[in-house]
Amino acid sequence: MTDESAPDGGEALSEGLSERLSTGKLLLGFVIAGVLLYLLVVVAGWRRVISALQGADYTWVWIACASTIVGLAAWGKAWQIVLAVLDIKVEFKRLVVTYFAATFANYVTPLGQAGGEPFIAYILSRDTEASYEDSLASVVTADLLNLLPFFNFAALGLSYLLLQASLPDNAKTLAQGLVVLAFGVPALAYAGWRFRERVQDLVLGLARPFTSRTNRITVDGIRTRIERFYASLERIAAEPRELLFALVFSYTGWIFFALPLYFAGRSLGLPLGLLLVLFIVPASTLAGLTPTPGGLAGVEAALVVLIVGLAPITTGSAVAATLIYRFASYWFVLVIGGLAALFVIMRS
Repeated sequence: MTDESAPDGGEALSEGLSERLSTGKLLLGFVIAGVLLYLLVVVAGWRRVISALQGADYTWVWIACASTIVGLAAWGKAWQIVLAVLDIKVEFKRLVVTYFAATFANYVTPLGQAGGEPFIAYILSRDTEASYEDSLASVVTADLLNLLPFFNFAALGLSYLLLQASLPDNAKTLAQGLVVLAFGVPALAYAGWRFRERVQDLVLGLARPFTSRTNRITVDGIRTRIERFYASLERIAAEPRELLFALVFSYTGWIFFALPLYFAGRSLGLPLGLLLVLFIVPASTLAGLTPTPGGLAGVEAALVVLIVGLAPITTGSAVAATLIYRFASYWFVLVIGGLAALFVIMRS
């Protein structure tokens, strides 16, 4: 349970957004991304891109948008299952709105996807009956569950490509990045669990200089939070059947999150096969580490490079397909997530 003096879900979201966006980095990030996207389209040829977009079947575009929403909702369901293991009962319709609101916050901040778990856990803890430690444990667990289908689908698509032909040099770098993550992330997660006492000592050592300068946080308080966090992880790990059930929704989420690129290809009449898409989407996600909101420009550039390098598609058509995919998987989510954020603030 949260402290009575702590802000509720709406206040937490409002305060969190203000804190993350107050430095002006948001505006700067969008401006830089806009310039880079402009250059990308210019290089591909304005006329070619516009001509491709004008000939698109926009029925497939809206199907792509719907697919993205289903994918995000599936991930929200996986979170609900993990929270239930911690005896935290949250209605799905309430939790999915909170999830969309937190996704919006991550999508509009630079590197939000690289370090948004604590923020999402904070929103969840203030908008539900979960403690912050339980919320963070559920977020971390759900993210780890989502990594399994991420790498599985990427490996499936990569295997298909290797059987068809050798990868171009520009795609090899991203493929190597996927391999590093496939082994590195699980290794780090295992090390964090296996040597949790050392992790705790490291965190406390880093925190001591700050605790000596303020009365708001203490070493004992941080130690208690870390212990509660690992205790929550142990409770979750003790329910493998529930984790397997959550994993089903993780796979479902990834399928529906990758399908919009396939639908973008269908809308333009381009030969983007399902197995090809299953490699391109995870590979391009690595470019989301670009320090712009939602990886803007970085993801688009990676998508264009991969599509042109792996499929018989011209640069202009590849840019058009990329723009449609990002409309469905990013800009459309911004609108829906923004409305969800307003709703979370207002319902409090």
